[in-house]
Amino acid sequence: MEKIELHPFCTLAGIGAASGLVYHANSLFIISDNSTFLYEYQLDKQQVTKFKLLVDSKENLAKKDKADFESITLYNKALYIHGSGSTNKRQLRVKYDLDTLETKEKDRTTLYRRLRNSINLAEDDLNIEGCIIVADFYYFFQRGNGAHSHNGIFRYAKKTKEVSFHTIVLPKVKEVEATFTDAILVDETVYFLAACEDTNSTYNDGEIYGSFIGGLDLKTFTVLFANQITDTHKFEGLTLFQKNNEFIEFLLCEDNDTEELDSIIYRARLLI
Repeated sequence: MEKIELHPFCTLAGIGAASGLVYHANSLFIISDNSTFLYEYQLDKQQVTKFKLLVDSKENLAKKDKADFESITLYNKALYIHGSGSTNKRQLRVKYDLDTLETKEKDRTTLYRRLRNSINLAEDDLNIEGCIIVADFYYFFQRGNGAHSHNGIFRYAKKTKEVSFHTIVLPKVKEVEATFTDAILVDETVYFLAACEDTNSTYNDGEIYGSFIGGLDLKTFTVLFANQITDTHKFEGLTLFQKNNEFIEFLLCEDNDTEELDSIIYRARLLI
């Protein structure tokens, strides 16, 4: 990649703490880490609709009550939304069927325990920020901002339930290492976001030193590139917007760690 261009794309009123997004059928589907609703922004109508993910879905939840939905994945005409796993209340997965609009909850406590145990990770150091589903495997992107800094990728085999973990080392800013905040698969390349946040807690926020966008080979777990795109924003979600022979373009969302109920969606263009 030769150059990265970053520009505001749109502002969505009524959505705070955006943590993940998917572009599909000219709509943006957005999750928030302090809400248990799914939001759909239709680009042609420029309007937001919200859908309950739980029977008692709520917005602006207190930190201690959050489901902390940090990961949203499009797979087989459904959206898979995962909690971060950093507390007992954050171990839920919701499947949202894009055809029937039906939701299905699944407790991920056993799976998350299996992930933690595979690398002797403390319970409050698990912090799932992205998920890629490929055939019989899940790839969970662990944000290593906990006390023991395990930044990397869990590979989970759905049939055998085997787990492997691959440590990923990313650049530093002011001695703070960038850690994963989202990832998607485009063709054979993983594109990821990572943020530098001055904290050693998966629960408490810290000062932001910027965000990176990068590429990674999913077969070898080799980082292909990691370029800093801001020194002030914490980008937490990305989705493919368009791609041709000259560039690839993503839409990004930002969690500004405030109570503000507006979300700015950014467009990042990477020249090939």
